[in-house]
Amino acid sequence: MDNNMKTPPVVSAQQWEDARQRLLVKEKELTHARDALAAERRRMPWLAVQKSYEFEGPKGRASLLGLFEGRRQLIVYRAFFEPGVYGWPEHACRGCSFVADQVGHVAHLNARDTTLVFASRAPQKDITRLKARMDWKIPWYTITDSFDTDFGVDEWHGTNAFIHDGDEVFRTYFLNNRGDEQMGSTWNYLDITALGRQEKWEDSPEGYPQTDPYKWWNWHDNYAAEASPNAKWVEVTTAGEAAFRKREAETKA
Repeated sequence: MDNNMKTPPVVSAQQWEDARQRLLVKEKELTHARDALAAERRRMPWLAVQKSYEFEGPKGRASLLGLFEGRRQLIVYRAFFEPGVYGWPEHACRGCSFVADQVGHVAHLNARDTTLVFASRAPQKDITRLKARMDWKIPWYTITDSFDTDFGVDEWHGTNAFIHDGDEVFRTYFLNNRGDEQMGSTWNYLDITALGRQEKWEDSPEGYPQTDPYKWWNWHDNYAAEASPNAKWVEVTTAGEAAFRKREAETKA
């Protein structure tokens, strides 16, 4: 270890646990504040998308509505992979590649009626080659018009969230800069959508879809084969949650 590093003190096990508990209080406050912020997002006004947009995908042309792939919500991350970007043509932007490496299995988002896609200006043949090289499974489309300019991602990366009602598409949220650092996990992606995680504990507007937490989870290759909730998994998670609540109550006593 570098002798110039001013490291924290080495303490006893009890002192270490006391320090962790003090920090845990602040961490729980942060978690509750994050939940409250997500609740505010679910009450954000919607912006109607008035223009038509077209993309190129592995199966040909697709509209913005087509990117939903039949689901209710859509999340679009603008990744920089095109001529002029550092790394072209072997690689996408290092930062955007870092984001792609963090993305969890999209089947879990799909199970919450949400589609995640990446979009760049590179041709599909280059996107297909890049995905194979980097082992990325995210649906990835080619921007063919002013989508990036119109949605604030023509010069920098960013994540846009959309929802549709029939043929009408609405923009519901947008984040960029360091906001994208939080993306990758299923929960964080759901937290920026209009419908959220769609679980009963959430503070959501009346009538929003909500199910019991944990119960909808499944193995990523099993959502289609076995409908959620599974009776055995419900039993397991219910018992686990009860044990957690009991332990938490005993800790507070």
